Amino acid sequence: MGQRWHGGSADYASRTGLPQKFDYTQVDKVYQSLKDNYNGKLTEQQVLDGLKHGLAQSTKDPYTEFFTATEAEQFSNDLQGTISGVGAKLELDQNGSVVVVAPISGSPADAAGIRAKDIIVAVDGKTTSGMTATEAVLKIRGKKGTQVKLTIVRDGKDQLDFTITRDNIHVPSVESKVLDGNIGYMQVSQFSDDTDELAAKAAREFQAQGVKQVILDLRDNPGGEVSAAVGLSGLWLDSGETVAQQRRGSVVSEEYRVSGGEPVLKGMKTVVLMNAGSASASEITALALRDQAHARIIGEKSYGKGVVQQLIPFDDGGSLKVTVGKWYSPKGTNIDKKGITPDQTVKPSDDDIKNKNDVQLQAAQDWLGWQN
Repeated sequence: MGQRWHGGSADYASRTGLPQKFDYTQVDKVYQSLKDNYNGKLTEQQVLDGLKHGLAQSTKDPYTEFFTATEAEQFSNDLQGTISGVGAKLELDQNGSVVVVAPISGSPADAAGIRAKDIIVAVDGKTTSGMTATEAVLKIRGKKGTQVKLTIVRDGKDQLDFTITRDNIHVPSVESKVLDGNIGYMQVSQFSDDTDELAAKAAREFQAQGVKQVILDLRDNPGGEVSAAVGLSGLWLDSGETVAQQRRGSVVSEEYRVSGGEPVLKGMKTVVLMNAGSASASEITALALRDQAHARIIGEKSYGKGVVQQLIPFDDGGSLKVTVGKWYSPKGTNIDKKGITPDQTVKPSDDDIKNKNDVQLQAAQDWLGWQN
């Protein structure tokens, strides 16, 4: 997602070209017409929330979004891996369609066959056209044991229906193990508050077991907090090394550098696994490790989200998630709408997926074996 908000900037505001004071005359005319003519019930809160959602949507930026207090709480839960639903990370694409960034491994969505880049066109028969990603998520969420029907379009042509039983899902952001050949395997499902601690613990366990080579699995990781990506990168990079830059136009507004910590995995041969579901903070980490630690990227082209959002909280519990700039790798690469092309492209076939034959992980193990 990006970073938490800690202050505003008049300079940032001036870049939008908007007036310092807004004339609400035309808005009030629409409100009066709605109040006098709408054939239905509306509360003042519904109208206010609608105005706030509309302000964010006026940017036509799929990543800029207003959250009500309920939506903000759900967003926070999502970011920390606590969800009750089908287990699919969603965003809007540039066409305003609700797209699956990645199904969570082992979730009902994953078990049903939902894939990254699937476009959800309807939920329980209701079109998602005009919905924000959060609105679609709230439609899909529900109590454990209940069902939801998702209608998706795959590869721009095939329309498929999935009826999925909801479940309670909490996924720790990091899982690890040691593979044959004494290769450390670390899977990061998203970048959350617990990522730094869990990743550092895994790295120390690798060190204790004499691991000399590492596979960092960022497949289907939709991103999360940039600070967690910086912390994870710090397991390979020295304090002070740059992980990414944030730019507004050509001006560098912020640099993300490793701060403190021990680079437990520094110097180890490393492979980063990526696919179409690897986005945002995952891409930041992958490029930083390729640029600064000579890691090899294996898998498929990543999602391509090279913009940064801040979360601005309001007193009523609502918040605004707003795009504040683009991020660039240490070597000046931005991959927005382009994605990262891996050093070695390995794409599983339908049979591989069906038979759970992980050809990408095998390719990583093979490459590391050749480095001995």
